[in-house]
Amino acid sequence: MSAHLPILLFLVPFVGAVSLPMLGARYPRVCRPLVLGAVSLTTLVALVNVVTVLRSGPVSYAFGGWFAPLGIEWLDDGLAAVVILAVGGVTWISLVFGGSGPVEARGRAIPYYTLILLLLSAQTGIVFAADLFNVFVFLEVTALTGYALVGAAGGRALVSAFRYLLLGSFGATVYLFGVSYLYAATGTLNMADLAERLPDLMTSTAVVSGFIFVFLGLAVKMALFPLHGWLPDAYAHAPEAVSPILASTVTKVALVAWVRILYLVVGPGVEVGHVPVFFLLDELGVAVTIIGGTLALQQTELKRIFAYGGISHIGLILLGVSLGNATGFAGGFFYLVNDAVMQAALFIFAGAAVRYYGARNLQELSAIRERAPWMTAGLVVAAISMVGLPPTGGFFGKWNIILGALQAENYLAVFAVVVSTLLTLTYFVKIFASWFDGPSSSGDVALEVPFSLKLSIATASAAMIGLGIWSDPIMSFLLETALRKGL
Repeated sequence: MSAHLPILLFLVPFVGAVSLPMLGARYPRVCRPLVLGAVSLTTLVALVNVVTVLRSGPVSYAFGGWFAPLGIEWLDDGLAAVVILAVGGVTWISLVFGGSGPVEARGRAIPYYTLILLLLSAQTGIVFAADLFNVFVFLEVTALTGYALVGAAGGRALVSAFRYLLLGSFGATVYLFGVSYLYAATGTLNMADLAERLPDLMTSTAVVSGFIFVFLGLAVKMALFPLHGWLPDAYAHAPEAVSPILASTVTKVALVAWVRILYLVVGPGVEVGHVPVFFLLDELGVAVTIIGGTLALQQTELKRIFAYGGISHIGLILLGVSLGNATGFAGGFFYLVNDAVMQAALFIFAGAAVRYYGARNLQELSAIRERAPWMTAGLVVAAISMVGLPPTGGFFGKWNIILGALQAENYLAVFAVVVSTLLTLTYFVKIFASWFDGPSSSGDVALEVPFSLKLSIATASAAMIGLGIWSDPIMSFLLETALRKGL
């Protein structure tokens, strides 16, 4: 049974997505329970999968018994297991926040919940896929569901969704160009098979061009500066229930796909066309980390602040995994898991501020102070984790990235982490200054909000603290995964 966990993780949300339109049309009330049940079951299976990989090691799943390179292969290793668990967890938290009222009141429950389940199943495919073409297929399913979910709000969101569509299609086209070049040079798309055939071809123009195009395509999906133009507006204008899911998962799984290619195909220390790939990516991570934080500091709309902060943290994760040592790799991926939870928490907070209190900008935040004092605690925990202070997981992720940078004698990376931390601290000081210093609302009575909102914020806060408390075993697990990748 354990050997079939990867396909089970894909099938649970996929079967739910296929079944939902039929069941929902006849029994509308079943939509939300079915989706929450499917996501809960996926998260539970993902937890079992982590334990299985920890005990038994990586699992290679061959579809139909056809092993690579002839058949389709999925790789269920420590990296994939942890990321799938994180994706399932933050999707559940975001769904709990979303509630049923706004979606079902507009009669869009069936398409909304179907798209959420398709998004989860496609992201599972991206993380597990061990060949370049299947990564492309699942990336496009993820993107198509993302376009539709962003545009569901109507109005300005339709423009943002169209821009997301244009840039996403450009990224997909460029990625497919890269795949074509690599196939023309090697005759295979399986990552393990590519790794065996490429060592003598690393100076080939086709191979160099292929890797450049593949990275550029994924860079659009990761929203790496300066290819990030679709992200801030998409997250700012998407429905409040959608932003937490997209912000916490979409760019993360694209980054996981690139890291798989980087380590399974290229390998640490290998040059492509006499270019030190890991060094260039590390320096790009430094630039994105600082620029993203600087842009976040210039914003006044809450969602846009968090969106640019997320771009900065994608750069930070890229920096960590590109250091070329086990400590930096494990620290980067531990921070990826933490950032998924942090982004979900922050966009839940921003969505609740808009939906229940009409507060979208910093100037309007003080209206919430007396009406929802319980939200202060959730925001404080998220801020502590984003800045990187103990006992939250954000601290231990940044700390291990710094240790990896020191081990690699990359002091520019250490500088970038410190500067990013100071920039994050500064824009959270702005947020709290607006929260506490502005004029209070005339409505001093706390507004009645659903229990689901409080549950989602409490769960996200507990997860951020829990990741810090259990950082040692999680880091040990990730370090073991890094050592298996040759670090």
